[in-house]
Amino acid sequence: MSIYTFNPHSKTFYRPIDAALRWCNLIRYEAQIVQATWSRPEELASLFPQWPCLHAAIEKIYDAVRNGELTYGCLGISVPRGSYVEPPQLTIRHSDLRHWMQVYYPDQKPSFLFKSGRDAHENVRLGTFLALQADRDTLLRELDTQQRHLQDILEDLRAIGLERDDLKVMVKAHGQLSERSEITYQNIIGALVNLLLDHSPAGKPLSVFKNQAAIVDAVIARHQDVPGLSKRTLDEKFAAANRSLKKRK
Repeated sequence: MSIYTFNPHSKTFYRPIDAALRWCNLIRYEAQIVQATWSRPEELASLFPQWPCLHAAIEKIYDAVRNGELTYGCLGISVPRGSYVEPPQLTIRHSDLRHWMQVYYPDQKPSFLFKSGRDAHENVRLGTFLALQADRDTLLRELDTQQRHLQDILEDLRAIGLERDDLKVMVKAHGQLSERSEITYQNIIGALVNLLLDHSPAGKPLSVFKNQAAIVDAVIARHQDVPGLSKRTLDEKFAAANRSLKKRK
């Protein structure tokens, strides 16, 4: 059960002068101010020059009443907006004054209208507290899920980075053949082509291929979908292999 701390300076309704002096924290001078003879708000500036806040505050209240911003009444009874009320009988309900202050002066929290932070905390309903706690727990769970998801992404990125580095090393190490390796491969290719086109000591062909073009056509026919085995590439590689082999003989 919430604990309500009664504020002795609060009322159910206020005259503009009552609200103004409380707004300015002049409650200790209430009797002096209320008993002063004045008929217009501007006269307060000359009656109490030591408290310029008082004149400013009551002007703000009357201005709000005139412009329909602040609901008012007559001796504590609300009246329709625009109704004429004699100034001495003009009153403003506590709840209406508090609402007006929240809307137009949110930075102002006079104690006669607003409870202290401690009192406000004590008056938070259990249902509101539980709802806020549930929202907090939901947000914490969502945050935990997002953090785990982020961690998975970071792990994937690290793995991709390692694979990329490994590929770079492999390409650097094996991306280009050394001159000696290139010559070896060319000699092997040249020797195989010559073998396929050569004849036995008895004069019989060692294969069914009559020339290099026939070999190229056969390779393409059997391996047409293999990258690097186009006619142009094979012709170039076979020609380079033959030249390399002839140099070594």
